[in-house]
Amino acid sequence: MLDKSRLRSSAVVLCAAAAALALAGCAAKKAKPDLAYIERPVDQLYAAGAEQLDQHHWNEGVQYFKEVERQHPYSEWSRRAIMMQAYAHYESNNYEEAVADANRFIELYPGTTAAAYAYYLKAECYFEEILDVGRDQAASQQALSGMREVVRRFPHSEYAEDARLKIDMINDQLGGKEMTIGRWYLRAGDTISAIGRFKTVVDKYQTTSDTPEALYRLVEAYLTLGLVDEAKKNAAVLGYNFPGDPWYADAYKLMESKGMRPDVAPTGAGHGLMHRVNRMLNHHDAHAGMPAPAGVDTSLSAAPAAATAPDAATSDAAAAQAAKPKKKGWFSWLHI
Repeated sequence: MLDKSRLRSSAVVLCAAAAALALAGCAAKKAKPDLAYIERPVDQLYAAGAEQLDQHHWNEGVQYFKEVERQHPYSEWSRRAIMMQAYAHYESNNYEEAVADANRFIELYPGTTAAAYAYYLKAECYFEEILDVGRDQAASQQALSGMREVVRRFPHSEYAEDARLKIDMINDQLGGKEMTIGRWYLRAGDTISAIGRFKTVVDKYQTTSDTPEALYRLVEAYLTLGLVDEAKKNAAVLGYNFPGDPWYADAYKLMESKGMRPDVAPTGAGHGLMHRVNRMLNHHDAHAGMPAPAGVDTSLSAAPAAATAPDAATSDAAAAQAAKPKKKGWFSWLHI
């Protein structure tokens, strides 16, 4: 992960360098909400804004950097000032303004090395707006798109390294959302809609931690509908890919209780504390899992197609869980 303290410490270095360019003895004046237009050297304006940021006076710093742009447009200092505004808005949790600043920088200076930072900062703003899985996930989708853009455009940058980690986290979040709604459908007796949600996890988020449970839920749901062959196929996929997972043990016992003893026994040592806690939170009975019958394609992509579930966004509120703490990002400063 990138260390956000590096961003702040490097910003101090950048500020000091800018201040050294100012006239000796020139002290930064305290910023007002809206600075009156007083023409002054660009290095003095920039140094004053940098000093405000160093003191975590984010809004005051923004005012100085806006003056840099207004009085010295299209200069090297103006280019830097845009990025400093984006950073200050980000630090003050004004994500909308931070994204707007980042977009403005990208539009004006797409070929600079600092463009990678602008793309990453934009994605990070969306990342920090991600809500718990019981809420709307628009920010998650925007963050996922933004992080993927960073990896695509700057695959060898330090930002791409951090973005890849966060892509996994976001996929877990989105997969968890589908699982939350799917469980709610199961409890409500809408098995067809539940199958659609669990199938989405297997198809789109198969590398996440939700996949074993999604496969188990498909086994459970298909057995509820009397679709034994479909249940066997999903159990086979679960057993082949996650033979030691507690959800596989659950599926094995469930199939066995229906008179369909699997060919391969689970390899896990049983359920751990976390699994038991999850079962309590999800309000489901303890079942168990199964391996794959002979002749069945056990790749995750081969899991049988489910009936299409409706886009019932009305289940979001009923599926709400405890809110997760807000995540804060870490940056490494790019000298712009």
